Amino acid sequence: MRLRIAHSSVYRYDPPTGGVIQVLRLTPRNHEGQYVQRWHIDVVPDARLAAHEDAFGNITHVLTADGPLEELRVEVDGDVEMQNTHGVVRGTVERFPPSLFLRDTALTQPDPAIRTFAAMIRDASGGVLLAELHGLLDRLFEDIAGDSASGAGAAAASPAPVNAIDAFARKRGAPKDLAHIFIGAAHSLGIPARYVGGYHRHADKRAGADKSHAWAEAYVPDLGWVGFDPSNGCCPTDAHVRIAIGLDSLGAAAMRGTRLGVGAETLAVAIKVDQ
Repeated sequence: MRLRIAHSSVYRYDPPTGGVIQVLRLTPRNHEGQYVQRWHIDVVPDARLAAHEDAFGNITHVLTADGPLEELRVEVDGDVEMQNTHGVVRGTVERFPPSLFLRDTALTQPDPAIRTFAAMIRDASGGVLLAELHGLLDRLFEDIAGDSASGAGAAAASPAPVNAIDAFARKRGAPKDLAHIFIGAAHSLGIPARYVGGYHRHADKRAGADKSHAWAEAYVPDLGWVGFDPSNGCCPTDAHVRIAIGLDSLGAAAMRGTRLGVGAETLAVAIKVDQ
């Protein structure tokens, strides 16, 4: 399946800012099941874009724009050919051993409630690793309602991420929050797991369905990294475009940076994913 992605981010500053520096993780890489046919990032007004790779092998661009700026627009447009690998990820850039992804962050740290939840699933799975991971996937999908308002493509920026402990306690969260819970629960079982940011095309094409998306990957010996999308209750399919990985949503953020000066900053985001 070939997907066309259009992603617009518009920052507005009042009063005008003296300058902006942003790190963009908006460019996918080729790997088994994902082949980038065309990809372009455009910035208005013109700004400097310097391409790099971060520590995890994500393609990044450092955006530097001099002020005064009332508005900054970042437009992404591209085509990606996708094949369904049933969640198994091969051919990716791997800079670190899986054991690094046992490291908790403030967003993925489990508490006793998450540890108990994970231990119950392990007991019910008979110690079979894949059964444990699918058990985490199924229970998070069943027990924690996805917050459909969070990260919606047409309105505004996705809200700040919630840590795994708070999201698990309130039984509600955006995809990034469910990914944090999955990672923390997997870590509590001694399973390496990491955060993935990307895009997802909903087959029903309901209003506001297209959005930036998030899921997790866990390391399974003899298989390698396998994706799990708890907000949709499935392993990633050919409708998932993988952009960046990290320890959590901050480390894999699509756009993150700072501006010069004080005042209000607003961000409007529009995303469209078409077949």
